[in-house]
Amino acid sequence: MDDAEDTLTKILKGAVTDIMPHKDLVIDAVHDLVRDEIKRYIRQKLDEDPELKQEIKDAINEYLSAKVKEVNAALRLAKSGAKLGLNLIPDHLRQEVSRDIVNLFEKEIGEIFERGL
Repeated sequence: MDDAEDTLTKILKGAVTDIMPHKDLVIDAVHDLVRDEIKRYIRQKLDEDPELKQEIKDAINEYLSAKVKEVNAALRLAKSGAKLGLNLIPDHLRQEVSRDIVNLFEKEIGEIFERGL
């Protein structure tokens, strides 16, 4: 009978463990609740001060515009760097390398558009 009881105990213990959420899951849920409460409190304070809310919106728009300009500048640098690199290549290899670079950029841009759509 001891073997049967041990087996039954193991089965029940396993079933209870499977049903009960893991401690990490509970901790993550509590973290999410705390984050949500903090967000609610911040939104409430911003709703009470429309001038501050607008100031933050303006700052975010300025930040995003700066990021777009940063990406644009990086692309222009890459283009200029590619041109410089092509000027450094001997004439007999320039056309072949140019074609390879164009194919690479076409592929990359195509993938960007696919992800964006």
